[in-house]
Amino acid sequence: MGLLDRILSRSNLTRAYKQVVGNRGSSGVDGVEVTDLADYLHENWLRIKAEIETGVYRPQAVLGVEIPKPNGGTRLLGIPTVIDRLIQQAIHQVLSPLWEEDFSAYSYGFRPGRNAHQAVLQARAYINEGNQDIIDLDLKSFFDEVHHDLLMSLLRQKVKDERLLKLIRRYLQAGLLLGGAMTPRPKGTPQGGPLSPLLSNILLNELDQELMSRGLCFVRYADDCSIFLRSLRSARRVKRSITKFIEGRLRLKVNEEKTGICRPVRFELLGYGFVPTYRKGEKGKYNLRVSPKSFRRLKLKIKALTRKTSSMSFAERINRLNALVRGWTHYFKLASTWRKLKELDPWVRSRLRYCIWKQWKKPDRRRKNFIRLGIPPDQAYAWSRSRMGGWAIACSPIMKTTVTVERLQKRSYISLPTTILNSSMVSEPPYTRSVRTVV
Repeated sequence: MGLLDRILSRSNLTRAYKQVVGNRGSSGVDGVEVTDLADYLHENWLRIKAEIETGVYRPQAVLGVEIPKPNGGTRLLGIPTVIDRLIQQAIHQVLSPLWEEDFSAYSYGFRPGRNAHQAVLQARAYINEGNQDIIDLDLKSFFDEVHHDLLMSLLRQKVKDERLLKLIRRYLQAGLLLGGAMTPRPKGTPQGGPLSPLLSNILLNELDQELMSRGLCFVRYADDCSIFLRSLRSARRVKRSITKFIEGRLRLKVNEEKTGICRPVRFELLGYGFVPTYRKGEKGKYNLRVSPKSFRRLKLKIKALTRKTSSMSFAERINRLNALVRGWTHYFKLASTWRKLKELDPWVRSRLRYCIWKQWKKPDRRRKNFIRLGIPPDQAYAWSRSRMGGWAIACSPIMKTTVTVERLQKRSYISLPTTILNSSMVSEPPYTRSVRTVV
């Protein structure tokens, strides 16, 4: 059975369908939603399958969506139509195993059985082995700069079916609809489609193989690559030569403004930072911490969820807040975050009390609620008509002694430090011991 036959097989398409529906996501340029996919396939699949088999199928344009980056600017996402997401997912499921055996052990992004935690632990292992001059490599607009011809030549090493190659090239070249204007794509592979991560790994595997051939210690997660050296002189030399390789061989651009050489205390990887440990016998060793940027982003997300003007019920607010904190603490469980979250927890509770105060609205309702919560009537009357601002009231003793932690917990609130204690203990995934650098 050829590759295209395997891609279009019923079992493979069923897996792809479940994955696309499970991921949900918004509609593309045709407006077809994920919930409509089954009906759409029932009406159109035989025609689409025949077009793919005869090599005449043309993907629809990709819907461009700009989302803000945490550090400013925007990132362009390309949302294919639901049917094209299904086809891309089916292609991904067949092609991915073909390249997995060739991919580097130091590549951790968008691969089965690999994750960001493993990348961070590998980086810490390198640092603790003495590789403490780090090249933090940044590829400028990587997904917009992928060279189609180069990528197709790499695909041809394993894919011999011209129909499949033509289909993949058409996905690469599908137009981008942004702001009502259609833009051709002579290069690049916009983030958002199921096939994009695999194609980026196929291209950047060339970088991995070059680094491995030089005996360099490195970690790569998608287009984030860090190289670990034992001396500043070696780091400078490698930075020059690798930049030349990337721009010459891979036809990508290195962002000189963001690419630099740093020591572990200034290095951040996937939201984690590195801090020296001062325990006896561990001089020169480093532990993991949450980077300041990651804490700021958490605080901004909490602030958005607990904004008093947000139109949501208190129960929904609590559920979304708990989900956010659980996800955050699970991701950052490799670092010690208990103290930071303990300091943040009173602020979160005060914001929740402010939301409650805002929901009470009228002075009479506030007075009645204070009385229900055990405040004497005269004191409840005075506080319900206080001229203090809402935030001052939320932080005042009257709210802290009535809307207590226990009462918030009865409304399903989980304090931030408790979330860490309730999370499962992390078992560190094994890392690959570094090879000795030859530079």
